[in-house]
Amino acid sequence: MDTEQAATQLAELGNAHRLEAYRLLVKAGEDGLSVGEIQALLDIPGSTLSHHISRLVWAGLVEQSREGRSLRCRANFAAMHGLIGFLADECCSGVTATCDVPPARTAKA
Repeated sequence: MDTEQAATQLAELGNAHRLEAYRLLVKAGEDGLSVGEIQALLDIPGSTLSHHISRLVWAGLVEQSREGRSLRCRANFAAMHGLIGFLADECCSGVTATCDVPPARTAKA
């Protein structure tokens, strides 16, 4: 992954609604969620959700497929792992001390 692609993906995740939708899709796993399910869980208007999902698709973080009359969204796990890898790739490089990376915190702000 290059810096431009990482910056694009991080920028799209920088919106609270998009980040919430993306986290829901990650939690849903490979099955993903329909747009209607996401909308019900986030309680936001359909047109607003459509805009946010389209931005995540554009950034390569979400994939969509049509299932009859429903649109199913899935997190692109390869892209997610690529972004995480990009961020962590050079952790502590050039530092002679041992890298002590604290575990991720799940505290809510």
